[in-house]
Amino acid sequence: MTLRVVIADDEDLIRAGLRIIIDAEPDLTVVGEAADGAAVLPLVRRERPDVVLMDVRMPALDGIQATERLLALDAPPKVLVVTTFENDDYVYDALRAGASGFLLKRTRPDDLIKAVKLVAAGESLLFPAAIRALAGRRPQGSGQVAGIDRLTGREGDVLRLMTKGLSNHEIAAELVVSQETVKTHVGNVLAKLGARDRTQAVIAAYESGFVSPR
Repeated sequence: MTLRVVIADDEDLIRAGLRIIIDAEPDLTVVGEAADGAAVLPLVRRERPDVVLMDVRMPALDGIQATERLLALDAPPKVLVVTTFENDDYVYDALRAGASGFLLKRTRPDDLIKAVKLVAAGESLLFPAAIRALAGRRPQGSGQVAGIDRLTGREGDVLRLMTKGLSNHEIAAELVVSQETVKTHVGNVLAKLGARDRTQAVIAAYESGFVSPR
């Protein structure tokens, strides 16, 4: 299956470079570009991409607001934030808004392709150490994230391993259970936390104090 990608960035050169890299892959295709966050929503509605590469700093409507609007759609795409600085507070805010991960504009082409496919698959966390570092810069909550207290012991174990970036296969090996069992536990964790994907579940784990990022 070919993954459909939309690129949202206010720099022409960045958009052109990303398009060349993505369109060179046989199983990826760029179906549209936007130079501003305000243009992303109608473009996504029309083209129905699997992944949106979203710059966080754009005129008129930034990537955080654009991400929030995308995730209000009935069948939203995955959002992968593209940024210049990994310690940018905008990145963390975009992750909290629902972005599934982020990567740097200086990322190597091979890593960009892997990131797009990983985010589309949704079975692993992109750059867990960087997300932990971003979470560590924020004040920790008091454990009041909805649903945290409803996790079973095994679901808690799965969430802790998710924060480390382990895939379903790796979690299954760690807990000595089947991948189907892990998939069920992951689904339960996301449902109880009201999380769209692993990134939002991990953010909730850090912000509630369930797992310490430090």
